[in-house]
Amino acid sequence: MTDSTGWSAPDPHGAGSGGGASGGGPPGGGTPYPRYPTPEGPGRGDAGKPGVIPLRPLAFGEILDGAITTMRRHAAVVFGSSAVVALLGAVLYFAADLWLLGATEPAPVIDENASPERQLDQAVAALEQSLPGMGVIALISLLTQTFLSGLLTVVVGKAVLGQAISVGQAWEELRPRLLPLFGLTVVVTLAVAVGTLFLVLPGIWLYVLLSLATPALILERGRVGQALGRSRTLVRGSWWRVFGVLLVALALTMIIGSIIQIPFGFAVDADAVARGMTTGELLITEVGNAVAQTITVPFASAVTALLYIDQRMRKEGLDIELSRAAGTR
Repeated sequence: MTDSTGWSAPDPHGAGSGGGASGGGPPGGGTPYPRYPTPEGPGRGDAGKPGVIPLRPLAFGEILDGAITTMRRHAAVVFGSSAVVALLGAVLYFAADLWLLGATEPAPVIDENASPERQLDQAVAALEQSLPGMGVIALISLLTQTFLSGLLTVVVGKAVLGQAISVGQAWEELRPRLLPLFGLTVVVTLAVAVGTLFLVLPGIWLYVLLSLATPALILERGRVGQALGRSRTLVRGSWWRVFGVLLVALALTMIIGSIIQIPFGFAVDADAVARGMTTGELLITEVGNAVAQTITVPFASAVTALLYIDQRMRKEGLDIELSRAAGTR
């Protein structure tokens, strides 16, 4: 073991200073630990539940429940940090909308009575006009949500072991990994974007294949290339299962976010975007987005982190090392 927390990646050579899941097998090498394809796999006892999940391969519902339990037990850290980041993002979005994106100006209109060629020109002009704004929004989202996802991954790592953590402690653990985390997010985003250009499906495939890279980078404290490789290794052979969990989490976050934003939508006219929003409507919209993200981003981040942990318990016997780290073995 190179790391007392139990998160070290397996030794690729099958031997190392430690054993268990982090060493890829028993001390000194030998036969690797068996794989456990089901939550009640052969030879696998329930090692207890020191934290938010039982330390064994998880059922689908246990991943979702673990995410909600993490948010409830560590509410001050989770929602405190999420609210601060969401509000900061709202301020940046509001400023960008007001001074860079022209949200208070009427939206470009495509003349329904014009010729097809003229309509195409109008559509291209509207797209060109919106591209800089989309780039600004994407940059703000990358900075704020990547930071928050990394911070919450640290919290989940402690929550699984039943350990408390403050925002300051989470920041101290995240800080050395922050720049690699931003680099990793850029690489994954570009890869998925390029894949999406090819009939969408390659983008979805890549997104799922690389979806566990962030928790791998944060918890295993590796490099960007190592994190990408670890995600591919953990997802390989389980692509559909990982896709299903992520899809349900995405659907839940969209539904919850939409419900949260309903009261804010009542304060904004239906034709606000077409005629150009007032400053007050723009402010209400961004506050609604911030409130929704305060709830939904932690849930999505926790699900991804727990899915990573589950895949490692299934493929690498990580529960054995985590039980030792938590003091249950």
